[in-house]
Amino acid sequence: MSIQYVTESGLKKLKEELHQLETVERPSISKQIAEARDKGDLSENAEYDAAKEAQGLLEMRIAKLKDTIANSRILDESKLDTSKVQLLNKVKIKNLKNNATMTYTLVPESEANLKEGKISIETPIAKGLLGKKVGDEVEIKVPSGLMTFEIIEISL
Repeated sequence: MSIQYVTESGLKKLKEELHQLETVERPSISKQIAEARDKGDLSENAEYDAAKEAQGLLEMRIAKLKDTIANSRILDESKLDTSKVQLLNKVKIKNLKNNATMTYTLVPESEANLKEGKISIETPIAKGLLGKKVGDEVEIKVPSGLMTFEIIEISL
């Protein structure tokens, strides 16, 4: 796994989720497995099978979180600037086809949340905006075709 850059709050959320999975979810699934096992014949016990599958998925999620946390590096937000688009910048762009403006904050994959206007640095739009300056026109290939945006503002 490669290094992932996260904000301090993003790393805190990952650690909180890991704690929840290990201290609440894991014991709960173990209990479900034990209860299903107590019901007898395991070869025809759908509850047991479902609980074991849930346990496998949970353990995979825990392992992935541990790996992400171990490979995370906290971004020094004091070193960010707004001369060009970079990770953690808030970018106001205008769609030149319909003049609609949108504002997005470019964040690490693990912190993306479209409802909050936070898009992953891995998305085509974010990749197309990286390194550009205010006033630049950017053509970005999206699933629906080619879109042209103008960068209106870059802020923190």
